[in-house]
Amino acid sequence: MDIKGFQKLTLLDYPGKVACTVFTGGCNFRCPFCQNSDLVISPRLTPTIPDEEIRAFLQKRSGFLDGICISGGEPLLQEDLTDFIAYCRSLGLLVKLDTNGFLAERLRTIVENKLVDCIAMDIKASPENYGRLVGIKNFDVSPILESVELIRSGGVAHEFRTTVVGDMHTEEDFERIGRWLAGEERYFLQKFVDSGALIEGGHSPASDDEMRRYLAIVQKNIPNAMLRGM
Repeated sequence: MDIKGFQKLTLLDYPGKVACTVFTGGCNFRCPFCQNSDLVISPRLTPTIPDEEIRAFLQKRSGFLDGICISGGEPLLQEDLTDFIAYCRSLGLLVKLDTNGFLAERLRTIVENKLVDCIAMDIKASPENYGRLVGIKNFDVSPILESVELIRSGGVAHEFRTTVVGDMHTEEDFERIGRWLAGEERYFLQKFVDSGALIEGGHSPASDDEMRRYLAIVQKNIPNAMLRGM
């Protein structure tokens, strides 16, 4: 595993669990508002944390931690991801995977074999607006649609979440997302925060009033939708 970052304790990344988080290098998207630009644009410039260091920590703390969150970057780019997941589960750890959903076939292997305990997938925008939000012209959204259906029908605990960027999202996005994910139990709107290390500067957060308005829009079709990070 090409692990570039390691948070040894988190109560946020795996909701309801005491966990740690690893961040893998590399991503197949170029979201202008990405806050982990170093992991996306130039992962080779960030030192890789030795595998044995991660495993030694997990062995030592497995009796204290409930689980581990594997984030990125995009973890599904890692060829040895399933081996790392198997190791974590051998220690009795619950495993949560964060993904952008583009590598649908790799995700299918994980879902159909119940290799993880929870999946969190980013919903960048409505399908019609996806290319703009992921920074790719002529973007083929079909793998995203496939991954959403796979997760929804796969029997693995999951959540979907959208990071709301004030100058990039519109009410129409949330009308369409609401219809797309109608009936979901766990969908969150997260407020964008400028980390100072974005892929593309100049983006602004939505106001609190806008966040509440967008939430009301999606709740017409996703009654359990909630705000996060406010």
